[in-house]
Parts: sequence; structure tokens; C-alpha cells
Amino acid sequence: MVTAGSILPSAVVVAREKEQRSEKEPEVTPPEDLMREHGVLDRLLLIYEAGLRKFDANEDFDPAVITGTAQIVRDFIENYHEQSEEEAVFPRFRKAKKMVPLVDTLLDQHKAGRRVTDVILQHAPASRKDGEDRRQMVGAVHSFIAMYRPHAAREDTDLFPLLKAIVSPHEYDAMAEDFEKKGHRLFGGDGFEMMTHRVAGLEQQIGIADLAQFTPS
Repeated sequence: MVTAGSILPSAVVVAREKEQRSEKEPEVTPPEDLMREHGVLDRLLLIYEAGLRKFDANEDFDPAVITGTAQIVRDFIENYHEQSEEEAVFPRFRKAKKMVPLVDTLLDQHKAGRRVTDVILQHAPASRKDGEDRRQMVGAVHSFIAMYRPHAAREDTDLFPLLKAIVSPHEYDAMAEDFEKKGHRLFGGDGFEMMTHRVAGLEQQIGIADLAQFTPS
């Protein structure tokens, strides 16, 4: 006979099941974290491309959209995402003697990307009218897009999937925690959510917020 005392209250059972699920379902892993940040980067590249189309068509628009895009690149991609790679990911591949030539190229591209962003930030404010500032800025944006599309693709397909195999489980978990702490320290909250919100605002300004517009008819 089953007595009432032998049955756990439903609230306790639910709590235990939730705790068990949370133990089985870890937080965002380091590769997932880095890859979703690449999603932010790709949306920034789409904004750059939309701006280039407007320049090509001689459409007037506020170049503050380009400046705002470059500022997110500087704040989130270069000063957070890429620094995380340089401090936590690249050294571990070098230590394991894996993918070293790729890592060297990726690091060189980080440095080049920062120089290109400097040019965009310098010339974008005065690019509304045709002239040298627009020419410099447009050339820099083309260079940035041309480099970062293959750069991010190689990291997502060649580098990040191997990360778990070259570090201990403790290191792997610690990396995820370090990424989260760094994001809170730099942005005072969920940096990913904050940046996607900022990106969405820029997409709205330049006219690419509606995803349906990209569907072939």
C-alpha cells in the first residue's frame, strides 16, 4: 500500500526534473557562442551591402547608418568577439599544434579588419556627398566584406568545430563562463541581445528589416 507520505509533492517532483534537465542541457557552448556572434557580423555586412547599393544608385541616405554599423563592428566584433578568439581560442590551437597556419591568417585578418574599420569611421560622416570621403569609405567597406565573409566561414566550419577536441572538459566549460563574464563586464548585460537590438534598428533605417523582401518571387 502506498501512503501519502511516500509520494513526493508534485512541486518537488517538477523542481527535481527541472534540475536534472538543466544538468543535462548546458549553457551556450563556446563554439555556439562564437557562431551566433558571427550571425551579428553577417547582419552588419548586409547593412554595409545595402549602403553600397544606395551609393551605386545615387540614393540619398544618412551615412550615420554606416557609422553606426562600423561602431558595432568596433565595439562588439573587434573589441569583444575577436579579442575572445585571440585570448582564449587561438592560443589553444597553437598549444595543440593544430590549424596553426589558419590561426595565423585569421589573426592577421583581425588586425587588417581594425585598420579598415578605422578608415570607415573616419570617412563615413562626410560621405553623403560624392567625393574623396565617399570613395575612401566605399573602398574600405568593399574590402571589409570581401575579407570577413570567408574569414567567418572558415572559423565556423574549420576551427570552432575542433575546439572541444583540443581542450579538457573543464577548460571548455570555463571558456563559456569567461565569455559570459567578459560580455557582462563590457556591456553591462547580455551583449548579444543588446547588439542584435542595435543592429535591428540600423536595418530598419536602411530598409532591410523585413526579411520577406529577400524571398524570390
